Amino acid sequence: MPDVPQLATERLLLRAFAPGDFDAYAAMMADPEVTRHLAVGRSMTRAEAWQQMAMFAGHWALRGFGVCAVAERATGAFVGRIGGLEHEGWPAFEVAYTLARPAWGRGYAREGAAAALAYARDVLGRREVVSVIRPGNAASARVARALGAEPGETVDFFGGPAVLYRYPPPR
Repeated sequence: MPDVPQLATERLLLRAFAPGDFDAYAAMMADPEVTRHLAVGRSMTRAEAWQQMAMFAGHWALRGFGVCAVAERATGAFVGRIGGLEHEGWPAFEVAYTLARPAWGRGYAREGAAAALAYARDVLGRREVVSVIRPGNAASARVARALGAEPGETVDFFGGPAVLYRYPPPR
């Protein structure tokens, strides 16, 4: 299994998920406000959150990249998940970001997504990168736009519409 890199930003550390992250991860994924724009648009049970966290570890093993746990550098507190996804059947290589509600409005999504986008470009050599965003998810759209993405086509995503926000190719 490849080592999951640690990506440090000014305020965040993107790192491998650890067993100690699970309670905070399960609580984040149980919050209907956090999950309403994700995948099937509903909160997850603890068992589903565990399966998803384990899937992220498997994504690293199978693809060599994936989603990282996000912690505040100052406190070590778990605040969310950010990274690259390309599941079988996914519409494109995606920079994905989800934060727990207490972390909203602090610029963490933009900061962490910028690090994930730089990793996708500089380390993975990805030219085509998107964020898959549900209509109505204005906060995620603001993050993507702040990083240079523009809305593109609408695709079917888990049985509902989502817009592919396309990041400009590297120069």
